Amino acid sequence: MIIGDADDAASVAAAVGSREFDVVANFRAFRPEQVQADVELFAGRTGQYLFISSASAYQKPIAQLPIVESTPLRNPFWRYSRDKIACEDLLVAAYRDTGFPMTIVRPSHTYDATLIPLEGGWTTLKRMLDGKPVIVHGDGTSWWTLTHARDFARAFVGLFGNPHAIGSPVHITADESLTWDEITRLLGRALGVEPWIVHVASDAIARELPDMGPGLVGDKAHSVLFDNTRIKSLVPGWVATTPFAEGAREIADWYVADPARQHVDPALDAAFERLAHPTG
Repeated sequence: MIIGDADDAASVAAAVGSREFDVVANFRAFRPEQVQADVELFAGRTGQYLFISSASAYQKPIAQLPIVESTPLRNPFWRYSRDKIACEDLLVAAYRDTGFPMTIVRPSHTYDATLIPLEGGWTTLKRMLDGKPVIVHGDGTSWWTLTHARDFARAFVGLFGNPHAIGSPVHITADESLTWDEITRLLGRALGVEPWIVHVASDAIARELPDMGPGLVGDKAHSVLFDNTRIKSLVPGWVATTPFAEGAREIADWYVADPARQHVDPALDAAFERLAHPTG
């Protein structure tokens, strides 16, 4: 184990020292200066550098489905996505200029038992259990893709040392598409309740909860459908095998098993109440 501060390039450089690596995978780079520091640190010292980008970088609004790796990158709504695009641009230039052996990986919404994919986390699930209205953006019919972490991991590891993956992007997502209403109902049913869904415009949610706005308006409000041909060709035999109905049960079981995990945010709960009953 090599320990350093991922937000401090000097700390990482000191921790790495003169070591060389077959593969370096970075999940903790969000700004181009972080990636630039990695290019300088690992140039000539790694056989492959895998950068975790984001499928939210694909153009919003989306002009054409399904999304493929060559779909243009542009997200005017969310700074997080624009920074990931800037990181990708830097890596593409490094590959073209010096042959830096990068692979860009674009996950979509990846989750495990600990991550509730609805805005509000446990606060939202507690509202379900209490019979309170649950806010779903838009009319609930936009399509979304959820990928279990164990499915992502099998594909991701299959890229390690894979010469066909160097120099280009690849996204890793499940093939299953669900509407946000279906996602909400599956979580409710995993908890043994039928959720009371109230639809609210994404812009209205963004006004009430500004911290949620960019990720919602810049990503989740848009229907997505991914073409996974490339990852399946790079990792023969790979397919995502965890439907969200199964993942939802894992989430419910994990949170119910320990009351310490069941944190309710009173301010967020009150905001949801205002959105559900806008006239008071």
